Amino acid sequence: MPKDFLDEMIAKRTRKNPRFPALVAEAERRLAVAKALAARRAALGVSQTVVAARMGTAASVISKLESGGDVKLSTFQRYCSAIGEVFPPRLASRRRAA
Repeated sequence: MPKDFLDEMIAKRTRKNPRFPALVAEAERRLAVAKALAARRAALGVSQTVVAARMGTAASVISKLESGGDVKLSTFQRYCSAIGEVFPPRLASRRRAA
């Protein structure tokens, strides 16, 4: 089965930086958290604009966060506070430690 472009790029980057797969995994986790927080915000019926106002920031920052962009930890904390979520957010898909 032929590899797709993404698999080829990951393999190429991994040859240059053996830690690259871990970086990809971290980005995937960040995206999962961002999507869960965006879903929570939407379920509460709060717009990105309102969250931005509560945080004292621009709506573009909220959009970047919710799309999995690389934002500061303090931004995640302020976002959680703005939607009434405990930080770090408890995600249903998170595995519990045994």
